[in-house]
Order: sequence, then structure tokens, then C-alpha cells
Amino acid sequence: MSFKSKHYPVLALALCATLTAFSAPSVWAQQAESTTPEKNEIEQLEEALKPYVMPRSGPFRPDQIAIGQAAAISAWAGSAHANASSESFSHWNDEGEIPPVCATCHAGAGFRTFYGLDGSAPGLAEHPVPTGGVVDCETCHNPGLLEVKEVRFPSGLMHPVEPGEASCLTCHQGRAAGTTVEKAVAEMADDTPNPELGFINPHYAVAAATWLGGYGGSGYHYPGKAYSGRFFHARPVASCASCHEPHTLKVVEQSCMTCHEEPAAKDIRLSRLSYDGSGDLTKGISADIAANAGVLKQMLADYATKVVGISMVYDGHRYPYFFADVNGDGRADMSGDNPTAYRAWTPRLLKATYNWKFVTADPGAYAHNPHYALELLYDSIEDLAGTLDRDMSTLGIQR
Repeated sequence: MSFKSKHYPVLALALCATLTAFSAPSVWAQQAESTTPEKNEIEQLEEALKPYVMPRSGPFRPDQIAIGQAAAISAWAGSAHANASSESFSHWNDEGEIPPVCATCHAGAGFRTFYGLDGSAPGLAEHPVPTGGVVDCETCHNPGLLEVKEVRFPSGLMHPVEPGEASCLTCHQGRAAGTTVEKAVAEMADDTPNPELGFINPHYAVAAATWLGGYGGSGYHYPGKAYSGRFFHARPVASCASCHEPHTLKVVEQSCMTCHEEPAAKDIRLSRLSYDGSGDLTKGISADIAANAGVLKQMLADYATKVVGISMVYDGHRYPYFFADVNGDGRADMSGDNPTAYRAWTPRLLKATYNWKFVTADPGAYAHNPHYALELLYDSIEDLAGTLDRDMSTLGIQR
């Protein structure tokens, strides 16, 4: 259908008539009354425009255009990576901007700047990044990521990566390492409180750091101890996307069931040794890790009370998580409306607490690297036990 100049006046009149119809309240109300509630906006517009000859804007109607990636986009939209209201992305909303060091993982724009994918020189952004961003499509699908050959970990390790791994390993490695703790406590007496010390947080969701184990060096390694390296699974399981659906982020447990008989990943045992001393080999190794983490947490509290002389309480919902309890009532001391941060850290207490937080910060440690997690817990418990006059053999736990 072609439109020559003689049609333009007719078309103009039609458009004017249409706009008038839509702008006149009485006419619009009449039109709305004749439209059934089930009809959507496009259908209503089509019905209103029936008397007029209107040009087509293109070969397709917007609502009829098929989007090849619709399923992937829909899956991503329902994932934690797209949840702009979550703490991961909304933490800085009141300030209106995200510090460059945080923006690398908490805003797609910050990530692209860090690797120079936006045309800038690779490195931290020079200025804070506006809030509102999430881990978007370009964070993982930018063609420039193919040029990223290695990722730096907090320990200083430069780990080589395959295409598609850089995003995961950059943002799930944490922000501290065993060397961070070593530097903080250098040349200090193990059991002497030092007000200059503060809790060192490995950060959150440290799956990549757990996965690399002793090779990555993200946990605190006690002198003279050997630690399991990167957790090599069965050959098909070679990357994060081998187990996690990359858009929904959910664990594809059907893959586990190819080799394991357990109904869920957390129920997989992996060992005939009872690490928690219970002797129960029917439960998943995740239960052993949780049990030993519980033992360590209690020993941290006992050490603070009996050795340091100032009780310590943990609140996972408030930073810096560990607070003073001088009167020993089991509740954090308050400074106004805020709890008082624990400031009686000794090097021994800080090392063990860091390892406890590191292991528990990865809820999937049982799958990412269970051996490494158990080793860190055991060594931390053993180090505290000597000072508390606890006999390790009575605990029944294994390394």
C-alpha cells in the first residue's frame, strides 16, 4: 500500500480525529464502556482506529516480535543477579553512588570499567558509580571478556581463566586472604588483646575462593599445615556453569544425580570418614562441615570469655558482626542505638574467627571444596583448644 501526496490530507484528518477522540473525556469514556475488560491496550487502540486508514509502522507489530533470548532474559530477571532491591545492589542507595572498589562487583558498569570493557584503561573506576545497576547481560556476555586471560585473587594469585569464567571468579573470590590476616597480626603476641586489631571480613559468597582451596590461599593457613588445593570434580564438572544454570543461578542437581544416588546435592557424602565424630555416614558431608563450624563458633566464644576476659557475641545482620558483651549477659553492649564492636582481638582469636567466617560465608562449601573447609575448621579448633586446655581427642573430630 503506497501513500501519494493526495492522501496526506486524509491521513492528517484521520490522525486529528483519532487524537481528538482519545483526548475528549466523554468520547473516551464511551469507547472504554464498549470495550470488554479482557481486551488489552493494543486491542483497544486497534478497535478505536478501525474507521481510519493508517500506515503500518513496519513489517511487524511490537507485541508480535519474537525475542530469541526471551527465555534467558526471563530466567535472569528472576535471579539474584537482577534483584536491584537486594542488599547487594541497594546498600548504597541513600548515598546515590557506589565506591569504585565495591562497584566492580555490585554494578555492571563498575565491572566493565575494571576490565576496560567500556573503552577505559583497566582498573578501578576513577569515580564512584551511580546506584541502580545490577549484574546485567554485558557483565557476562561482553565480547571483550574473551581477552581476559587471568583473574587476580586477594592472596595475590593470578589464576588463568577460560572464556566465561572471569565474571564468576572476579566477584565470588572475597576481599581478603590468609595473607591479609598474617600482615595484620605480624609480630604480635598470640594471646594479648590489641585495640588496633579489628575483624577482617573475607566478604560474602566466596565460592570461587573455596573452590581453589589452598592453591588460592584465601583461608588462613596455620604454619606447618598442608591444605587441599583446587577441588577437581568429575571431568564434565569443570566450571561454575557446569553446576549452576548461568541465568537462574540455580544448582542443576540433575547433573549430580548422574553419578550420585542422593536425592539432593547437600546429601552427598564424598567420604567414609566421620569428620564431626558422630559416626553417622548416612548424612551429607555438609552436615559434618556445619557441625564442626558450630564447635569452632562455641570455642571462639569460650576463648573470648576465658582467655581475653571480654565476652563476644555474633550478629550476622550487623557489620562488623562481632560485638562486645562486657557484662556477659549474652547480648551486645550498646553505644546509643548501635552495638559496640568487639575491640579485644588477639591474633589467635582473629585467625580462627576469620576462618570460621570464611567457611560459613560459602553455603555451598560442601560442594565447592569440602576438604579445604574441614581442614580450616579443624586447624582453627586445634589452635584454640590448646589455650583452652581442651583435649582434641575428646572432641572426636577429624581433619
